[in-house]
Amino acid sequence: MPEARRALEVVAALIVRDGRFLACQRPPEKARGLFWEFPGGKVEPGECGDQAIVRECREELGVTLRAIERVMDVTHDYPDLTVHLTLYRCEIERGEPQRIEHHDLRWMTAQEIDMQAFCPADRAFCAAMRDGRLTCASR
Repeated sequence: MPEARRALEVVAALIVRDGRFLACQRPPEKARGLFWEFPGGKVEPGECGDQAIVRECREELGVTLRAIERVMDVTHDYPDLTVHLTLYRCEIERGEPQRIEHHDLRWMTAQEIDMQAFCPADRAFCAAMRDGRLTCASR
C-alpha cells in the first residue's frame, strides 16, 4: 500500500503597487531555497485563509494586510508533500515590506516573471499573470 502523502493548506498574497507585484525569494536553507514565490505560508488549525494570509505577511514581511478577494487556487504535488495553494488579492494597510524571513524581496512586472525561477506551485499564478487572467492593476 503506498504511503500517504502529507498535504498542506497554504495561502499566498497578490500585493500590487504601481503596476508591479511583490515577489519573495525563499531562504537558501529552506525547501525550494532561492526560488521566488508569492508571499504567504501555511494555514494554521482554526484559521481561515484570509486570516492566515494576514498573519503570515505580518510575521514574514512586517506589514498589516487586508485580504480583498480570493482569486485563484492550485494544487501541486511535490516529491515530499501536496500543497493546496490559495491566492488572495491583498493590499497593504500599514508598513513597508521587510526581509524578515526571505532572502530577497522584489516588486516585479508580469513581463519579468520569466526572468526568475518561481516555486513550482506558484507557476500557475505566474502563467495567469503572463496571460492576463491576473493583473497588477490596483482594485
